[in-house]
Amino acid sequence: MTSEIMIVSLVFLGISFLVSAILKSKFTKYAKVPLSSGLSGREIAEKMLRENGIYDVKVTSVEGFLSDHYNPVNKTVNLSPDVYNGTSVSAAAVAAHECGHAVQHANAYGPLVFRSKMVPAVQVSSMLVNWILLAGMIILATTKNPTVLLIGIIVMSVTVLFTLVTLPVEFDASKRALAWLDRTNVTSPDEYPKAKDALKWAATTYVVAALAAVVTLIQYIMIYMGSRDRS
Repeated sequence: MTSEIMIVSLVFLGISFLVSAILKSKFTKYAKVPLSSGLSGREIAEKMLRENGIYDVKVTSVEGFLSDHYNPVNKTVNLSPDVYNGTSVSAAAVAAHECGHAVQHANAYGPLVFRSKMVPAVQVSSMLVNWILLAGMIILATTKNPTVLLIGIIVMSVTVLFTLVTLPVEFDASKRALAWLDRTNVTSPDEYPKAKDALKWAATTYVVAALAAVVTLIQYIMIYMGSRDRS
């Protein structure tokens, strides 16, 4: 079963690399498509925030490629340089998506609130889970005692739940972003489908991560159940 976990992990790793490569190519492609409105990512973000009645969120620039994110702790929409300064379809899609999270926060969107509350537990579980699972597998192989493995499964369940809760949060942020881009004509009828395509592939990366996490958790549960059947 350990070898099966490795195989499944490698398969999902390959899929993840493929989706990430497609995502990067899409954003690179649409970064070369200028917006007819001529607005920069920063201007689009500030416009979307204002039109949603949000005045306490700051739009900032952070280093990196596709490093864009919304920070609910200090209420900042953090955009990578290409998005912050860019006047492309990619910049519009990303800026609006991150502001979608700010709108979620302002409206106390349930899944976002729940995910935010999970962050401290996830930070701890992420640091410990691999070590606990490794120890659990070693102890199970040497002593046939599955207790530590069960603890690892419980700890892993926290990170898996977080990954699953992330899905509606990301989908909803994109939905809000696309609706606003379309309604305000920030993107033209020709540009809008490109923005939608870019966000679709961004969402796909989260789907792949969630599937990989769920399948891996199920495999460890099967190992645990199998050990109980043999005892």
